[in-house]
Amino acid sequence: MKWRSLAESTPGTDTRPLREIFAERKALIAKYVPTATLAVHGRVVAELKALGLASGSLVAGARAPQFSLPDHNDRQVSSAELLSRGRLVVCFFRGRWDPFCCGQMEAMNRALHDIEAAGAGLVAISPQTVKHSFFMAEQHRLRFALLSDAGNLVARQFGLVYRVPEEQQAIYRRAFINLPLVNGDESWELPIPATYGVERDGTVRFASANEDYTERAEPADIVERLR
Repeated sequence: MKWRSLAESTPGTDTRPLREIFAERKALIAKYVPTATLAVHGRVVAELKALGLASGSLVAGARAPQFSLPDHNDRQVSSAELLSRGRLVVCFFRGRWDPFCCGQMEAMNRALHDIEAAGAGLVAISPQTVKHSFFMAEQHRLRFALLSDAGNLVARQFGLVYRVPEEQQAIYRRAFINLPLVNGDESWELPIPATYGVERDGTVRFASANEDYTERAEPADIVERLR
């Protein structure tokens, strides 16, 4: 369930821009994953883009939905409490089984000091259970809260949720990615990756969503927007 590089590098030590880390991972996947499997993933991304899921999600200037979710230590965390302390960066990700999510979370972890110096906090939301969020936080040495959004209820309010198509479900099952176990339900629903900057009054200052799970907001760009 945990993504490790071929060199078994220590989590959080890669200081390259996220786009470079992802480019390396894409190259490895292209080298080792069967072409037919890659084609299925590509079709799913293309279909989600055709549906306009990202463009229909929450945009800058909108009001961010309020939420209260358990963190990886099973403590309830509310957006109202977080925003009472300062601005907030909210990342939606798929789960600890996704190498791109692991890379993103480690990159956000490295950017945490700069995010906090810019007067903001950071949380990341996924549909995985509290137990799996705990495993992820421990394995990747994350210093911010991973929140468990059971049933994707909060992600749905942000307009990010889709159901994994049957042919992609079959690929995940063959790769031992058991989403019903990881997420604690049989829906096979996931959020597309997205990052939001939220002002203290709940207004979305910036938004970045992408149907392509191999593309994420660059942490340095997030920090620059906060500044």
